[in-house]
Amino acid sequence: MNDIETHGDELFNTDLETREWTVEEDFAKERIDKYITEVWEEEVSRSQVQLWITGEHVKVNGNTVKANYKLSVGDKVEVVVPELVSVEIVADNIPLEVVYEDHDLIVINKPRGMVVHPAPGHSSGTLVNALMYHCKDLSGINGELRPGIVHRIDKDTSGLIMAAKNDKAHASLAAQLKEHTVTRRYIALVHGSISHDQGTVDAPIGRDTVDRKMYTVKEKNSKHAVTHFTVKERLGDYTLLELQLETGRTHQIRVHMKFIGHPLVGDPIYGRNKGVKLKGQALHAAVLGFIHPSSGEYMEFSAGIPEELEELLASLRSR
Repeated sequence: MNDIETHGDELFNTDLETREWTVEEDFAKERIDKYITEVWEEEVSRSQVQLWITGEHVKVNGNTVKANYKLSVGDKVEVVVPELVSVEIVADNIPLEVVYEDHDLIVINKPRGMVVHPAPGHSSGTLVNALMYHCKDLSGINGELRPGIVHRIDKDTSGLIMAAKNDKAHASLAAQLKEHTVTRRYIALVHGSISHDQGTVDAPIGRDTVDRKMYTVKEKNSKHAVTHFTVKERLGDYTLLELQLETGRTHQIRVHMKFIGHPLVGDPIYGRNKGVKLKGQALHAAVLGFIHPSSGEYMEFSAGIPEELEELLASLRSR
């Protein structure tokens, strides 16, 4: 049985500033609660937004509204995030594959299936819980639910992820991510045979207006996104790719590969429900490189692809 240490804390939201939007034509007649979940930069649940609305933290044109309020073009939407939420964080003795560690940071090879950080109602079993047990000290820039977390990879994406042990290291690594100077290369298996050896997908990504859990390529209410790819191997109806992120949008590789007609194998959201079966997308963060916050030296780490994907590739090669 895992050893667990429990810490009672209060989560201070790091985005306390008022957020404001002017409603564009694409969102006319949309419910206010759905609208906020779509334009919010981070992940936020509709139920959480409804709590904000009930608590009168949301205003439209200076007035409080109900969750079913229908927006009009030009409406001014304002959200003031409540200051603190009571949470309980656990330090959980979950085994970690540590690739590198020093007094400033730690690099982990995350297994497929592990969530990166807790969320309300899901406070244990995540990478953060494991890091709290292993490291004891983590940076506090992202609040108590995401201590040390500088960037994320999806639950079913395996591979390298870095975490900061102090605020100075966190600020340095976050700045490098913002400036697109961090090296991030991924290995992915996609549907279809890609004929050209290299390519770049330069297409903006934003929330899907129908399903807020999904992202899509769109021009309005989107962010610049660039993914470079190189064909490593063609395997009949599949292609093994190495991809390099120039930007780091949510689900970026998954969305971009679907956009060019080659979705990731096993992707439950953007993939195809046919062909070989995998529990989650065939995507692995294989290389991670950055400037060390203290030494100023460039460091680069790599992690081999997981056994499950290796076995799938061997099966495809034998066909």
